[in-house]
Amino acid sequence: MSKLYEFTVLDAAGKEVPLANYQGQVLVLVNVASKCGFTPQYGELQELYDEWKEQGLEILGFPCNQFANQEPGSNEEIQSFCQLNYGVTFPVFGKIDVNGENEHPLYTYLKSEQNGLFGNNIKWNFTKFLVDRDGNVVKRYAPNTSPKKMKKDIQKLLG
Repeated sequence: MSKLYEFTVLDAAGKEVPLANYQGQVLVLVNVASKCGFTPQYGELQELYDEWKEQGLEILGFPCNQFANQEPGSNEEIQSFCQLNYGVTFPVFGKIDVNGENEHPLYTYLKSEQNGLFGNNIKWNFTKFLVDRDGNVVKRYAPNTSPKKMKKDIQKLLG
């Protein structure tokens, strides 16, 4: 079993969600923010989700306020923003840190599996990690990479 499935995250209500719940699915894990130039990617991520959720794609959003305070809202406000503005139906979890002293262990793991262009740290909102059905972190995408540019890689993994 992949180490990825050993992690537990908190949903927006503070309930524990084991990532083992997503075993066997293709995953896109992304650190998100509501007040970022890349925020419209929520819409593109939702399009991917709508297109392929039946084939086993799951998108997991992790709000993070570590980049220019672009995610200042509460978990409840973030959920409302995502649904009202982008019709998001994929899971958006509780806020986490993706770098530094309080970074979530999930992100420590993701970064160890796929370094970025300029080293390990997450540089900005909307850094995306693609995970295959076996839990292997297969690719990391820069914040400015449109989710639509991930389509070929996702299709390959969905089979």
